[in-house]
Amino acid sequence: MTIGLSARRAPRGALAFVLLIGVVSFFSDFTHEGGRSIIGPYLASFGASATVVGIVTGLGELLGYGLRLVSGSAADRSGKFWPIAIFGYVVQMLAVPALALSGNWPTAAGLVILERIGKATRNPPRDAMLSHAARKIGGYGWAFGIHQVLDQGGAMFGPLLVAAVLALHTGFRTAFAVLLVPALVTLTLVLLARLLYPRPQDLAPPNPPTPSGRLPRVFWIYLAGAALVAAGFADYPLIAYHFHRARTVPNDWIAVFYAVAMGTGGGGALLFGRLFDRFGFAVLIWLTVLSAAFAPLVFLGDFWAALVGAAIWGIGMGVHESIIPAAVAPMVPASHRASAFGLFTAGYGLFWFLGSAAIGILYDRTPAAVIVFCVVCELAAVPIFLWVARQRTSEIPA
Repeated sequence: MTIGLSARRAPRGALAFVLLIGVVSFFSDFTHEGGRSIIGPYLASFGASATVVGIVTGLGELLGYGLRLVSGSAADRSGKFWPIAIFGYVVQMLAVPALALSGNWPTAAGLVILERIGKATRNPPRDAMLSHAARKIGGYGWAFGIHQVLDQGGAMFGPLLVAAVLALHTGFRTAFAVLLVPALVTLTLVLLARLLYPRPQDLAPPNPPTPSGRLPRVFWIYLAGAALVAAGFADYPLIAYHFHRARTVPNDWIAVFYAVAMGTGGGGALLFGRLFDRFGFAVLIWLTVLSAAFAPLVFLGDFWAALVGAAIWGIGMGVHESIIPAAVAPMVPASHRASAFGLFTAGYGLFWFLGSAAIGILYDRTPAAVIVFCVVCELAAVPIFLWVARQRTSEIPA
């Protein structure tokens, strides 16, 4: 334990912590993103409609983001970052392989939602712990970017494994069952991280006391812009449902497309995280404009256009998971950071749910309406981010 304590006092200890949590996320995303890559077709195989897929995945995101308000607040009040995070990992990692046992779409839908609840529970305390390490290794964007590239690496290889299993014509159930292996590896690594870094908050130098725990106005304005981005960002199960229904992408390739999306998202997160630390919100604004292009490509394009659209969608997802939380960290006091992450993602998830439900309903009428909805919502966030950039550029850490 003496070695662990000395590592936590050194800058390299902070980097080692970020890398270790990144490896945890590699296997975690290997598991749950491997499963999510086929959720749309899996629900369709039970006879679920696009509306059902949109509402189920949207409700999952609503709970998966909304409940972060509870876990984030609980982590800040109690200081028990690890117990809350570990509980969330256990719930999430067991829900995914359990999908192999479902026999109808309501059961499968319940497990999809339970997996999101597990993610909601573990993310705010995990992100708060990462933010403490970020101050020692060069900036919030860089720390979250390093974490995200490992995270997205798992999100790329998980769907590839699922695609390989499906290519053997073994079926969806076998694909979900195979994911039990990376799920158990994830839980083992989480316990190891807890043993080596019992107090990650000690990685950062102490902050001066803050006179008030109130969140600043710019935080709420930023949340409004992020909510529009969330509303217009289709969840991949609905995109996969479209590929399956429109037959633009063969079933064996749907998971491969998801792997491509995760790969571009991971690589982009590392690059754009570094650029964010240097240039601030301008990076987020241009990425928001770029990510709006996913909708016409995936919903109107042929095989190759859909592949490009999936890659752009993946870049947008990487932004959601790295730059967006990195932008929150310097806006709020460290003592309230887990609560801020939870509150921010709760609002984000609410609009993701509303947007996903709307996209599913619109898709059952015409995919063209989905494209208009997605593009308008994404671009409507740009003026808000421009305002935030003017307010916060000088405060983003270099």
